[in-house]
Amino acid sequence: MQPIIIVGSGMAGYTLAREFRKLNAEQALVMICSDDAVNYAKPTLSNALVGKKAPEQIALGDAEKMSAQLNMQIIHHATVTSISADQHQLTYTKNGQVENLIYSKLILAVGANPIRLAISGDGADDIHVVNSLIDYREFRSKLDLKQDKRVVILGAGLIGCEFANDLQNTGHQATVIDLAPQPLGRLLPEHVAHAFQQNLEETGIQFALSTTVDRVSKNSDESYTVTLANGQSFTADVVLSAIGLQPNTSVAQEAGIHTSRGIVTNTLMETNKTDIYALGDCAEVNGLLLPYVMPIMQQARALAKTLSGENTQVHYPAMPVAVKTPAAPLTVLPVPQGVEATWETEELDDGMIAKALDQESTLRGFVLLGPTAAKQRLTLTKLVPDLIPAAV
Repeated sequence: MQPIIIVGSGMAGYTLAREFRKLNAEQALVMICSDDAVNYAKPTLSNALVGKKAPEQIALGDAEKMSAQLNMQIIHHATVTSISADQHQLTYTKNGQVENLIYSKLILAVGANPIRLAISGDGADDIHVVNSLIDYREFRSKLDLKQDKRVVILGAGLIGCEFANDLQNTGHQATVIDLAPQPLGRLLPEHVAHAFQQNLEETGIQFALSTTVDRVSKNSDESYTVTLANGQSFTADVVLSAIGLQPNTSVAQEAGIHTSRGIVTNTLMETNKTDIYALGDCAEVNGLLLPYVMPIMQQARALAKTLSGENTQVHYPAMPVAVKTPAAPLTVLPVPQGVEATWETEELDDGMIAKALDQESTLRGFVLLGPTAAKQRLTLTKLVPDLIPAAV
């Protein structure tokens, strides 16, 4: 039988391989990836400084170790150039050589790439992104040259705020810039976002909101001047962009696979092409694009069963997201797109509980700010309807 091929060595690809091996130890597995195939937990990157974890301590296993552990061939530093769905054939290049592989099943776990703003100035090319352990090594090498670095972060979303908190707690000065008028603009109602911002500001984090970066210029002392559209400017030793991710869909599109915001799948993680599946940050499942850990775990477990011969639809229960900002402990269950909700808020001594209720007074989302509120996570989660119900 031809191998099952997984394209991508991120959390989605490795979790699927691990879950599949629990069910089937013999079926040939091949992983193809463009990086070094080092296995690591990506969420670790945004709080590794506080955890005193050097980049080399974040890695859980290199390609050789993972290949042995999962009884899987790993072809790293290779680029998939085309997929012939009708032929069940994949073409990739490695070291300038073009190779073809026949697959029985193909899984696209190709992740997402950082969105880059069009920024002028001779320092624009020095802006860091951290979307992988390789990126993180480069960021840390710049950061570790001396303490007390001034770091300007583009983006006040989940990752930007987590990095700001991590940097501020380890002796650096973080400034966060965002076009939105509040941090975590897509996740929090205004009043909670204001309290969250205040908590972070109390640690020394600065925010410049409702504006964007216009120019990044190099200075003679190896620092940068970051000039904003509103005329403000900041001096930075390091500039980090964390403005969001764009699912990688190009190889799928060229193969005739349906894409929208991500690679479109049904609840079996199937694309419109026979024997081709998608999961992880690139996958738009039943219209839902959820680039978080818990959805990836749900996808991997379900797809592993399907690949083992037991067709299993993915189940999305309510899956709260913990934001790693110790200065303002936050748990968010976002309100589903298209749902109109009214917020009800309970103020606490050390935070607040905000509940989003729909027109039938059903709880559809919530925000828990502070350590006392966090204790309500399980109780409230049980009250929220599933995003994708379990198959009967």
